[in-house]
Amino acid sequence: QVQLVESGGGLVQAGGSLRLSCAASGRTFSSYGMGWFRQAPGKEREFVAGISRSGGSISYADSVKCRFTISKDNAKNTVYLQMNSLKPEDTAGYSCAAAKGGNYYYTRALYDYWGQGTQVTVSS
Repeated sequence: QVQLVESGGGLVQAGGSLRLSCAASGRTFSSYGMGWFRQAPGKEREFVAGISRSGGSISYADSVKCRFTISKDNAKNTVYLQMNSLKPEDTAGYSCAAAKGGNYYYTRALYDYWGQGTQVTVSS
């Protein structure tokens, strides 16, 4: 069992930055692929970024490429999402997820564990 706890959300002006953290419990964190998803009001949850268990494979949604950076620190059992040049359309609840297979997935159903999420609000 893995428990995930996100932090770092908040209110920021357009053009600003935030860093989200996702802290995981358990000894096997290094074996998990991780993903960040977000859900805006009235919209479906969407893939934002993913990272493989070793960090050697990374992917981003087109909407956040060149602005967001995902990273994974296995020693600290934590995955990060650095968000720069934030836009109002980035406003959403952000959640991290862990996949046992070691890969990340674009499909949320393939993840085994989810955090509760953290809210990001970007004002114009």
